[in-house]
Amino acid sequence: MPRPEKVRLGEILVQQKLISQVQLDAALDQQKRSGRRLGRVFIENGYVTEEQISEALAKQLNIPHINLKYYNVNLEAVGFLPETQARRFRAIVLEQRGDNSLLIGMADPSDLFAYDEIARLVKNDIELAVVNEELLLQTIDRLYRRTEEITGLARELEQDLGDVSVDFGALGVIAGQEDAPVVKLLQSVFDDATQVRASDIHIEPQESKLQIRFRIDGVLHLQTEADIKIASALALRIKLMSGLDISEKRLPQDGRFAIKVKQQQIDVRLSTMPTQYGESVVMRLLNQSGGMLALDHLGMPVGMLERFRSIIRRPNGLVLVTGPTGSGKTTTLYGALAELNSLERKLITVEDPVEYRLPGINQIQVNEKIDLTFSRVLRSTLRQDPDVILVGEMRDQETAQIGLRAAMTGHLVLSTLHTNDAESTPVRLLDMGVPRYMVATSLQVVLAQRLVRVICESCTKPYALRPNEHEFLKFELGEGVDQHAYMHGRGCSRCNGTGYQGRVGVYEMLEMSEPLVDAISHHDPGQFVKSARQQMAGETLRRHAVALVIAGKTSVAEAMRISNQFED
Repeated sequence: MPRPEKVRLGEILVQQKLISQVQLDAALDQQKRSGRRLGRVFIENGYVTEEQISEALAKQLNIPHINLKYYNVNLEAVGFLPETQARRFRAIVLEQRGDNSLLIGMADPSDLFAYDEIARLVKNDIELAVVNEELLLQTIDRLYRRTEEITGLARELEQDLGDVSVDFGALGVIAGQEDAPVVKLLQSVFDDATQVRASDIHIEPQESKLQIRFRIDGVLHLQTEADIKIASALALRIKLMSGLDISEKRLPQDGRFAIKVKQQQIDVRLSTMPTQYGESVVMRLLNQSGGMLALDHLGMPVGMLERFRSIIRRPNGLVLVTGPTGSGKTTTLYGALAELNSLERKLITVEDPVEYRLPGINQIQVNEKIDLTFSRVLRSTLRQDPDVILVGEMRDQETAQIGLRAAMTGHLVLSTLHTNDAESTPVRLLDMGVPRYMVATSLQVVLAQRLVRVICESCTKPYALRPNEHEFLKFELGEGVDQHAYMHGRGCSRCNGTGYQGRVGVYEMLEMSEPLVDAISHHDPGQFVKSARQQMAGETLRRHAVALVIAGKTSVAEAMRISNQFED
């Protein structure tokens, strides 16, 4: 296509009656004083949106406007333009057309200098499209993965090691070692993990290679593989960062440290484990910049949310949230704490570890090395005159009994327990040795939950059920299974080919009604479970998962995956 013309954005917006001449004059005056780009001044003043600017430019230049939210960018084509230049010129290669032509999306196609530089770099004919700048930057963050960089740094570290024994522990105390290959490799790993919203980084030595995997939306994905020789160097450096004993390789260790990645404060929880081929390292990433999710945003059904809110506002009692590791229990409890947090209430948490910092709440970190255990801290907590206590996990009989006694004596206690479903949780407390009368008089509600992946909205499409999926849905929907349309994600650049982006909660709630209190007090566990199932009829984890399938939010495969976790 021919070289674009230089256009004046303000005049275009006035011509298309998106802003007035008075607004343009005011914005130009602000631009002169602040030095900001004119388009940014328009947006910050509320005159127009980014989308309106993009559409106006496309109309003026007679080129297409592309919504990157729904566009499947060609991952191979992206590499024609290096990341540095993509950010500098606010541009991205969207796809390759023919043998010698590229479709390039630009936030400002009228920037002639950027156009000339891009043409020089890509060495291809250029077809332009206008894209929203905010979505463009998000797309650049998502697509310019550091896989090649990480692999290259791993090779550099391997060559740096050679056959010489190097004390990588000394890297932490020697000034000027920030450019050491091991440091650059770890920085790139953290950058990439943050870009793809990974919750965990797994560094796993195998027999002949080192494997680095990310957990994204609850599922592990391979990031890269490297030479096994660099495994010990990485483990030593990570242990040094978290203040662990770098000479101890035979025992598991736990630690934590904080890093800043792209202006985001990340708390890292670290666990090392000796394996057959070296130390396995798993790091949980906790983004402190993202803020806590409110209860409204967790995906809980409206009726259930109203009942849960009324229960957590009671002056006393035990509220349990249950599910396996990684099912979002802590997020739910923090959402409840955020609603209860006020000047009139004293809130204390006892956690291992403290995952998120909440202002106005007294948070205590358990440390078993100095005998600062859950049970010991809980006893002292009760002398601190709290209104609400959060116990990170009821791990043993002693902790459970202290928590239940606190609930009996005028405190609201929130905690978690590892069980498969809501109905079996009170029975689990009995199995732990907690007296029946404590469970009957103190337990108010059990909320069981899982997380299901949400279909990527950029590549969602109708889906024909397989026979086993049809049978699964028929169990819940009966003959109405064929009355609904079902969706899944085909995989695109926005979701890294997975078909999913993000997760949402699936819940079931068991309130301790009078019949259930009577059942847990006098009858055998089997009778209690039967009564609990009758009370929860129609409000189970499986039913909520199927409801999300019908709403087009998740796939049948996801509903089946999480349902299999709690099937008999």
